[in-house]
Amino acid sequence: MRQHYERIIRDTDKRVAKSLKIQIKDRTNKNFGGFVNPKGLIEAKFAAYRVVSMIAAFCNKESKYYHDETVSESVLNGLEYIKRVQHESGLFDYIDCNFESAPDTAFIVKKLLPAARLMHDVTLKADMTQQDDTDLKDVFGIIYYELSDIIKEAANGLKLGGFHTPNHRWAIASNLMDAGDFLGDKSLYDHAQKYLNEGIDCNEDGEFAERSTGNYNRINNDAMITLATFTGDDKYFEYARKNMDMMLTYIEPDGSIFTMNSTRQDKGNRIYPKDYYLQYLRMGIWENNSKYLGYCNFIFDLIDKYNLSTPDILVSFMLDPDLIECEYSEVFEPKEYKAFYKESKIARVRHDEFSFTIMAGVSNFLYFSGQNMDFNFKIGGSFCEHRAFVPETIEKIDENTYYLKQVMKGWYYLPFEEPPQTSDWWKMDHSLREKKYGPDITIEVYVREIWRGLEIEMKAYGVENAPFRLEISESGANTVKNDNAKIPATAGNIMISGGGYSVFETDESYITVGTGFAGHEYINGKFGSEAVNHERFTLYYTDFIPFERKVTIVNGD
Repeated sequence: MRQHYERIIRDTDKRVAKSLKIQIKDRTNKNFGGFVNPKGLIEAKFAAYRVVSMIAAFCNKESKYYHDETVSESVLNGLEYIKRVQHESGLFDYIDCNFESAPDTAFIVKKLLPAARLMHDVTLKADMTQQDDTDLKDVFGIIYYELSDIIKEAANGLKLGGFHTPNHRWAIASNLMDAGDFLGDKSLYDHAQKYLNEGIDCNEDGEFAERSTGNYNRINNDAMITLATFTGDDKYFEYARKNMDMMLTYIEPDGSIFTMNSTRQDKGNRIYPKDYYLQYLRMGIWENNSKYLGYCNFIFDLIDKYNLSTPDILVSFMLDPDLIECEYSEVFEPKEYKAFYKESKIARVRHDEFSFTIMAGVSNFLYFSGQNMDFNFKIGGSFCEHRAFVPETIEKIDENTYYLKQVMKGWYYLPFEEPPQTSDWWKMDHSLREKKYGPDITIEVYVREIWRGLEIEMKAYGVENAPFRLEISESGANTVKNDNAKIPATAGNIMISGGGYSVFETDESYITVGTGFAGHEYINGKFGSEAVNHERFTLYYTDFIPFERKVTIVNGD
């Protein structure tokens, strides 16, 4: 991918220019050699990323920083800082969250290892060609030595282990193996195997436990590819392949990734798939997978369209000429698909001009996205501890219909049969109490595809006169109008619609929602209800249980 490679070089040069500006150059400063991140913090992980970009540019003949003395000095100062903040255990701090952290150390090792391999090759080549510039050869050797020393100490730290989240296990295990190969220390493989003995948390749908499409899926995929490489076990490739295939069904009409199913910090963020690029390129080449290679072109089209920076992967291209020499001109075009992931409890449907997602286990059970507008649907109401409809199940009834259901169980505590040991409510063991059960509320929802949109049929029953509401929050529209008014669709604004259709408009398109119903104005809910999203416009339809209602959403031109 020569054109991609050349663009990555240019962006690497921009990163280096910025890094030179933000590096601390005052030798009396305890953070000398470190880099100030956008939040004003100075820590090892950020420094490692900056140093590796500099190393790539310094060693690349097509970079304007090739063999630049200022850059080499900055690299050495950066490595000095990284070594200085490395604990005796070999571990690093991620200062806004984790201290002496094996997972964050693993991420640093992952970044440094390719740079160390590159410096090994560069140093060896300089020796073999008997390069006359002794000072430059010394610089190569020092950088390689410093990287190797940091990695060796960090690998010893990784043996100590310790993690918080599912993906941390695979980051630690994969980098133990990668470091073991680099250092020639096969004992690191044994430590990695302790994590692998737990089994990989990738289900039949290809989804990992955290469902983090915007971030940790790619971390897991990278780890699986590394594990396959160093164990020789192709099952790890299969985990990556299944998730990568699944991810191709998570592309929204604007090219971003659907993230609302995530359990992590990427949830709800608009994220484009640029950081997935390298794994699709590698797997595309290794398996001669034209779909993956076309997706790489699709990603670079998004980079051009939205003026994004390219992924920071120049070192990987320099280590593997196949990544440069591979040429594939076709661009992957997200096609119409209907994917129902039963184990993950999610349906993803894509058409040319819109997509929709239906999920169980979350209150925002339905998402609808056009080219430049998106909507999410929630049924809110208060019943005992419940504050919203959270579907327990999702079923695919036929090719165009999905069914969701929740039974909200009503209950009340009863007095203890025997006097409790304390009168302090908060110290009582309430699990010993008997409960009186009932009544229950049942909510059923059918989502059916219609021409250019959806019909949502809702049924709620079990009690009388309970005020519930359908919340439809929207982002992207300029205005919303109905038969009686036209107002700006300003983030944070709300509207209760008592009838007819509401039309959300941009300069290029419109989406119609309706018909409305307004049985009451009780829209905030009880204590513990999810607050209105002030970053979106919210349309409310309200009624009392029992009710049966149908609402449609249709994509316009």
